[in-house]
Amino acid sequence: MLEIVVTTENRERHVRVSAEELAGLVRRIGGDGDRFLVVHRVPDLPDVFVQVWHEAGGVYRLEHRDGAADRHFLSMVDAPEAVTAAMAGWARQEAEWDAGPSWFPLDLGPVPEVPPLALDQEERAELERRVREVLVGGYASRAQLAELAEDYLVTKDRRPVSRAQAAVLADRLWLERVAEQSSWAGETDPERLTRAFAALQESGITARENFTCCRSCGQSEIGAEGGPGARGFVYFHTQGTDAAAAGRGLTLYYGGFDGSSETTEAVGHEVVAALAAVDLPTRWDGSPDQAITVTPLDWRRRLIG
Repeated sequence: MLEIVVTTENRERHVRVSAEELAGLVRRIGGDGDRFLVVHRVPDLPDVFVQVWHEAGGVYRLEHRDGAADRHFLSMVDAPEAVTAAMAGWARQEAEWDAGPSWFPLDLGPVPEVPPLALDQEERAELERRVREVLVGGYASRAQLAELAEDYLVTKDRRPVSRAQAAVLADRLWLERVAEQSSWAGETDPERLTRAFAALQESGITARENFTCCRSCGQSEIGAEGGPGARGFVYFHTQGTDAAAAGRGLTLYYGGFDGSSETTEAVGHEVVAALAAVDLPTRWDGSPDQAITVTPLDWRRRLIG
């Protein structure tokens, strides 16, 4: 798998695709509402990407950027195979991935200066605390963090953080976390959790991470997530993610789609067994009326973007 995230004009998001899957996405673009792909590496880094625009019957407009505005380049490519080869080489960070197409610098004009935040010390600390809390949770993208930073201190009469200021703040904290996670070795507890949830999904248990804002919303919306043959469900919500990131363990909610206590209890046992299989300890008394707690838990979820 390529360590990339591919987003499309029609708002699809593909994480860690194969070279063959990337080729299929490139060949597909060209129609109305599905004319471009943007590709970021995992983890996403500010202003580091490759993207392509294509309309049926035309050439492929391939661009890449490597940080600063004067490192943004354009190439016009005739065939989707050449686009895929360049994108896959970029994803793998091959030494001469850009040797095929002819590249020309794009002049995007001067970069506007972003004024510093006009916040007092208490407001700044509160804003950064909340952004870091969501950042450590590990599910938000850079864009989502920037949106949070822009809106967090908004009141009826005041909007103290502009979109550009929010992006600068979010990117600074994001890069701090990227540097921190570079020292992590091996599989982390959240990655074990994801592996357990994938196994449950395969066995007919609808498993969702960071799903909805709270238990009330989760219980009302999880039914729509169950596919054909799904026997039950398990999930944790964003408040649970915050608690896990703060070191308080992770609460899992589960049940059977038939609504019976017998199925709910059986699903609970399957969830506990799946977590044990990936060496994650749980606390549960076996009652279908009690949630399952994953604890102790070292919450170090690697960023994607």
